[in-house]
Amino acid sequence: MKPVKSTAEILAFKALNRDVDKTWVDWAVDMLMTGFDTEHLTILAGENEPFNQFQMHELAEKVFAELQLDYSDKDQIIKNYACYLIEKSLDGELDNFKVLDILKDICIELDYEKYLYDFYSLYFAKDDLSYSENQWYWDGATRQNIEKIITDYFTTWKTNCMTDERTTTA
Repeated sequence: MKPVKSTAEILAFKALNRDVDKTWVDWAVDMLMTGFDTEHLTILAGENEPFNQFQMHELAEKVFAELQLDYSDKDQIIKNYACYLIEKSLDGELDNFKVLDILKDICIELDYEKYLYDFYSLYFAKDDLSYSENQWYWDGATRQNIEKIITDYFTTWKTNCMTDERTTTA
């Protein structure tokens, strides 16, 4: 049995030490509905705001242990999250600029991590082109072709997505 796709997001949140919020609770509910049934996953699915972050992080640790979800390879976790976001964008569930914004912020947070830097560059190229004819972030990008460049980049990234089974199986 495979975890729900949003597991990539939750693992990334954990690897990035994000606060536990309603997204985590929704994920726990989705996991239960998929057939995963553990004591702490059930507890997480029943949590409501406001969240005590100390208790919630402890609970999340227990959930990951029960489900045998490994988030130790931070780079692979972030790459899987990028794949998840890109898939949502290509399926029309998320705007590509929103995806670039999320990945740009993670790139900055991770000290301009090389494998994320193109997302950073594409974000600022598109942003500059929203109010100017010029941008200096992506060679050859113009107002006329920036959407195609982003879609092509996302498509290539998705094609190269190779899920690490250790981080996505329970």
